[in-house]
Amino acid sequence: MIPLPSREIAPGAVHVPGWLTLEEQRRLVRACREWATGPVPIRHTVLPRGGVMSVRTVCVGWHWQPYKYTRVAEDVNGRRVADFPEWMVGLGRRALTTAYGEAAGYTPDTALVNFYDGQARMGMHQDKDERSAAPVVSLSIGDDCLFRFGNTETRGRPYTDVRLSSGDLFVFGGPSRFAYHGVPKVYPGTGDPGTGLAEGRLNITMRVTGLR
Repeated sequence: MIPLPSREIAPGAVHVPGWLTLEEQRRLVRACREWATGPVPIRHTVLPRGGVMSVRTVCVGWHWQPYKYTRVAEDVNGRRVADFPEWMVGLGRRALTTAYGEAAGYTPDTALVNFYDGQARMGMHQDKDERSAAPVVSLSIGDDCLFRFGNTETRGRPYTDVRLSSGDLFVFGGPSRFAYHGVPKVYPGTGDPGTGLAEGRLNITMRVTGLR
């Protein structure tokens, strides 16, 4: 299948279909499985008001909990999260070069890995717990999803709905860095088992925390 061309969804927000090769997807699935077992295992994040996120999350480099990053996961098991691997830095830089034409020293130091089963959703939110405004690199593996990319002022309209498929890259930075976004729907059974993921969707978002 010939990949679809890249598309700028909003200023600084670029969708690149079919960016990851099948082997790259398999490598990421293997890495995510390893991270999911610990040292800080995958879990459903509990929100400050007591709600529980429907996605399951594991972190690399820094541990995220609403609304902060720490090296140690006090809310899970008190252990330090796995280190952010150097090969992921290279992948992030290559993603930015594809989306923007250059990477300008981009050095991600954390990744949030979210696993969606067929019923999981993600409400409209901003990625704003980082101290850096460097772009976010988002990779999709497994089942397709409906990705809703909005504006920086409100969770409502205007927004653009994009169908993300396995291997797709989505980068948002610059004017769109703090745009609201979410996943209102996953399409079960649309993924390629050749990725090593039999069902569900993995979303890997690389960020620069701005922390030391």
